[in-house]
Amino acid sequence: MKNLIKAVIFDMDGVLIEAKDWHYEALNKALGVFGYEISRYEHLITYDGLPTTMKLEMLTREKGLPGELHDFINELKQKYTMELVYYQCKPRFIHEYALSKLKLEGYKICCASNSIRESVDVMLSRSNLYDYMDIIFSAQDVNKPKPSSEMYDSIILQLGLTPEQCLIVEDNENGIIAAKASGAHVMIVDDVNETNIINIKNKINAINNIEVPK
Repeated sequence: MKNLIKAVIFDMDGVLIEAKDWHYEALNKALGVFGYEISRYEHLITYDGLPTTMKLEMLTREKGLPGELHDFINELKQKYTMELVYYQCKPRFIHEYALSKLKLEGYKICCASNSIRESVDVMLSRSNLYDYMDIIFSAQDVNKPKPSSEMYDSIILQLGLTPEQCLIVEDNENGIIAAKASGAHVMIVDDVNETNIINIKNKINAINNIEVPK
């Protein structure tokens, strides 16, 4: 049977790189300078997957964070994030293997992240995944980040494919909303270990209605 899927588009944080705690720790450290904080539960339930600018706007509405502090806190948060990235971000065999296999089989590989461009480039480079990417989008490359579908719509357009020819791998609510709104097929993972070649190929086979041998 003909292979319908031509491209696999990955979210980054929580899908290819276990960076959720890094973003939480960095943001709280920056907020703590001014006496603010968010709980881990709040971060996972409410803020996970959103760009820092949107998180700060929400904190202003919900906790009274002064708007004039946004730029400084954002810069400080990015600085703390990069410190954690340089210390903790390392290659993971399951992801290098998955992307190399997909590449060898002719799939286009892309990354769509709500992180800023510097973070995306550095994390992908330090995890040895950057060179596998055909297209990379960050929050700074779109007018509306996730949960808007703009990022995924733009990637699919650049690929010259239809949404039905693309599989998006996501892990958090805001990303899943964006992925589904794009019209592409969606594979949802709970953690980075589920982003492996077996799960990805099983999903592709299911889309193609191919029975996987037991």
